Amino acid sequence: MKSLGDNYETRAVQWLQDQGLQLLVRNYKGKTGEIDIVAKDKNTLVFVEVRARNNRYFASAAASVDRRKQLRILRTAQLFLQRHPGLANMPCRFDVIAFEPRQSTTSPEIHWIRSAFTA
Repeated sequence: MKSLGDNYETRAVQWLQDQGLQLLVRNYKGKTGEIDIVAKDKNTLVFVEVRARNNRYFASAAASVDRRKQLRILRTAQLFLQRHPGLANMPCRFDVIAFEPRQSTTSPEIHWIRSAFTA
């Protein structure tokens, strides 16, 4: 059975593809952590963290990608690049796709934060 997180990741992949990005890997796992989506945006390698919130009374989905989570993603991206040397010379970007609750409906709104953090 698919989890709610898988559903949001699937929606994020489709949405990014609709924006012209090319999916390379989904749920890349390494000893340092996991990256939800690895994609190409023209000549840029994009590492994407997907976050969702259903309750607007807690911290936003985007805010949940704190410094500790960012460092884990950065270390995992380094591992990905070591294992894929053909991609290692491409510029890299770290994005966040945040599904935030709307006030007037139950369907969360997608926020794409390009270059959400840097190495």
